[in-house]
Amino acid sequence: MRIGIGYDVHRLVSGRPLILGGVKVPYDRGLLGHSDADVLIHAVCDALLGAAGLGDIGKHFPDSDEKYRGISSLILLRRVREMLAVAGFRVVNVDTVVVAQEPRLAPFIHGMIQQLADSLGVDTTQINIKATTTEGLGFEGRGEGISAQAVALIQKVAE
Repeated sequence: MRIGIGYDVHRLVSGRPLILGGVKVPYDRGLLGHSDADVLIHAVCDALLGAAGLGDIGKHFPDSDEKYRGISSLILLRRVREMLAVAGFRVVNVDTVVVAQEPRLAPFIHGMIQQLADSLGVDTTQINIKATTTEGLGFEGRGEGISAQAVALIQKVAE
């Protein structure tokens, strides 16, 4: 068994859709980034890559590479799943938290869980997503950005 942790943050800006956990969340702003800027999936990718000792999302999908401009982070997550399989690992579970003052995310969590589970080839019971605010404190509380943290447990597949 191996454990990894991931963290990501992106600035909220006008003129972009808000994508979290592979779900389009209705909001007047979205996250700024080279890809779709899905902080939740980016944190999950980093947690999984870290657990397997495979570096981080920036190593495998650099923002200097135009082929990743605007890419769905669900595609990146599926590629991470493939990297884990090649390295001989399977996902046991993933636990996450999204930190955002707004919008309210509770209505979208089930869809996010389904997207992550489908992309990782696991049951929805192996994915947990929580959302919290900072009660107005910090950059998330001021509505300047959204952050996400993830912890992943993986297991070496018997040979």
